[in-house]
Amino acid sequence: MYKLPRFQEPNLLRFLHIKQCQYFHSSHNSLGNSPRIYKLNRHLNGLWKSGQIDEARRVFDGMSDRDEFTWNTMVAAYAHSGRLAEAKQLFDEAPKKCSITWSSLISGFCRYGCESEGFHLFWQMQYEGHELSQFALGSILRVCSSKALLSRGEQLHALVIKTRFDSNAFVNIGLVDMYAKCDSIVEAEMIFDEMPERKSHVLWTAMITGYSHNNDGIRAIRCFRDMRAEGVEPNQYTFPSLLTACASVSARGFGGQVHGCIVRLGFEANVYVGSALVDMYAKCGDLYNARRALESVEGNDVVSWNSMVVGCVRQGLEEEALLLFKKMHAKDMDIDDFTYPSVLNSCASMKVMESAKSVHCLIVKTGYEAYKLVSNALVDVYAKGGELGSAFQVFNSMIYRDVVSWTSLVTGYAYNGSYEEALKLFCQLRSVGVDPDQIVIASVLSACAELTVLEFGQQVHTNFVKFGFGSTLSVDNSLLTMYAKCGCIKDAKKVFNLMTIRDVITWTALIIGYAKNGMGKYSLALYDDMIASGIKPDFITFIGLLFACSHAGFVEQGRQYFQSMEKVYGIKAGPDHYACMIDLLGRSGKMNEAKELLNQMSVEPDSTVWKALLSACRVHKDIELAERAANALFELEPQNAMPYVMLSNIYSAAGFWENTAKIRRLMKLRGISKEPGCSWMEMNSKVHKFMSEDRSHPKTDQIYSKVDEIMMLIKEAGYVPDMNFALHDVDEEGKELGLAYHCEKLAVAFGLLFVPQGAPIRIFKNLRVCGDCHAAMKFISRVFRRHIILRDSNCFHHFREGTCSCGDYW
Repeated sequence: MYKLPRFQEPNLLRFLHIKQCQYFHSSHNSLGNSPRIYKLNRHLNGLWKSGQIDEARRVFDGMSDRDEFTWNTMVAAYAHSGRLAEAKQLFDEAPKKCSITWSSLISGFCRYGCESEGFHLFWQMQYEGHELSQFALGSILRVCSSKALLSRGEQLHALVIKTRFDSNAFVNIGLVDMYAKCDSIVEAEMIFDEMPERKSHVLWTAMITGYSHNNDGIRAIRCFRDMRAEGVEPNQYTFPSLLTACASVSARGFGGQVHGCIVRLGFEANVYVGSALVDMYAKCGDLYNARRALESVEGNDVVSWNSMVVGCVRQGLEEEALLLFKKMHAKDMDIDDFTYPSVLNSCASMKVMESAKSVHCLIVKTGYEAYKLVSNALVDVYAKGGELGSAFQVFNSMIYRDVVSWTSLVTGYAYNGSYEEALKLFCQLRSVGVDPDQIVIASVLSACAELTVLEFGQQVHTNFVKFGFGSTLSVDNSLLTMYAKCGCIKDAKKVFNLMTIRDVITWTALIIGYAKNGMGKYSLALYDDMIASGIKPDFITFIGLLFACSHAGFVEQGRQYFQSMEKVYGIKAGPDHYACMIDLLGRSGKMNEAKELLNQMSVEPDSTVWKALLSACRVHKDIELAERAANALFELEPQNAMPYVMLSNIYSAAGFWENTAKIRRLMKLRGISKEPGCSWMEMNSKVHKFMSEDRSHPKTDQIYSKVDEIMMLIKEAGYVPDMNFALHDVDEEGKELGLAYHCEKLAVAFGLLFVPQGAPIRIFKNLRVCGDCHAAMKFISRVFRRHIILRDSNCFHHFREGTCSCGDYW
């Protein structure tokens, strides 16, 4: 990726040397210094300019007579070459120090990143009463610019005004650059506008770079136009910032005109300009011209190649990005920490883990594994590729982990269905003091939605508000989905109403939420609002709509939606759509139409289709079709107990006991066991599980006593146990007790005991709720005046005042 160039000021040490020469000639002429010293000083100056610092020191040590120019030359030589300790030692030994001596040393310390020492020397220079120079000010302003030290820069600006350097063009350029790099572009503009003379390309470049740095590409482009209008010619330092500005606003057309100007001025082969051209074209999606610009760059510039790789990744050309990387490796280029993450992103998108592992080996070999940016990309590629063990191993080996490191791992676990691990990692993230970002919040909320852990999701929501994150579409969608999947449809609607931006995922999530919570008519009304808002439905939207129709008995509407999918929106029906339609037709008793639709399917029926048909057969006791559906499921999902159990129940209901026994023997022979029913509740961040007739809970005595009380009271209210859902091989009393101690009833008893009055009792079950428990819950909600929310494997049931949201149509 192309980086903005640092502000290009004139070489301070070169200017200082010119000043020294001017000083030397004037002093030589006026004071009559010997020709020998003059000759030695010229020789000394030539040595350090050619890089022969040690030889220059030997000449210096051999000189018996040294003047001020001699000392300044050696201080500047050491400072310019980065040998700061030796420069400081000579500085301290110098018999006399002028502003040039101080400026040389300050410039050296600032140039090599020792800003604190540079500042100390700058203030010491003034404290000792030495004359301030534009070169010392320029050096120290550059430090403020590169380190974004705004308060220090403002102090220097006050000093500039006080010492009347505010009319100095060189100092003003430094101030413009400092304010722009410190995100104070208004102050930079004020200084720029007040300058009487603006013919310097350095000044205009600083302003263009400032706009670009502040993500204001439009004004950077306008500034360049004004620069050209005033007759100032750009140079190789102007174009990179300008091209970055073009890329930021996707100004491909203007960028092409700038390219023409670059060619005319002969800067196309310049590495910095060429890299910026590649980056601009790549970010604007013009990979053809990006390739041409890459071919024009002199040498194998890794920055240019990186820009090309990133451009390919952004355009979805992952294979081409990998091919470019292989060419870089073949050319023996110095692949850096910007190259590897882009390549690993390509591997993640393509899920080519073998290539990712090869890149990982190269990373280890070249020593880039310790770079946080690279390690984060490694965690991400392994997590997205499903190799969570490798992702965790890389994560554990990292010395420094930031929020991106944690986010990659948490998101990877959530993406691969390891929801509980994702939540545990999120807790660890918070315990080590890392503030989560919006991406990890969205992933954790999605995990909460899948696990239906409402309390945890509410805590995450609270964290989101506490940290003051701005509203984002991904977080809002995850939040809406979490509340909908946890049965809090009112809270989901509140989130929806507060959203300023909504996409098809937003609308679809609430449509499905209403459908799953037994509010099908609201799903259909919301769909109409969605179409009116200009949002087009997608594949998933129609699954939600058809599910709503199926569970609300809206046959005609279901037919219309199913037909409009391909005719109006060009969406071909998939197995899930057919399953919903067959379920809709089967529930409403239209079995012949369901059979006809099955035979007309444009795709091969999968398990969801056959399960829907088998469920319809159970309701309408169509044994022949049930056998066909069950046999198909036996082949598609040989270890799934559901078709065996359902077919067995259909046979039992029809009195075909021999066939029932045959199915049970077949299950035993194939080693298939029925999944036991299990209900659970979350309370105070703890999950309480209940199995039918189970007595392992610590509060068992209280729970069973409460169940007996419940059964007595609801019988008085008119409840009659439905023996069709009891075990067939026990007596009547055993059947009734068995029904009373179903896991749902144990869970609701626990809820009545320990959930505060006024709060809803939330129960989750792994299987469909049986008809007897469904009837009992309606009576319990009326007798005890409680809102009971029961989510089974199919949908939510909201029991209030003796009625259920599903309308007994589940």
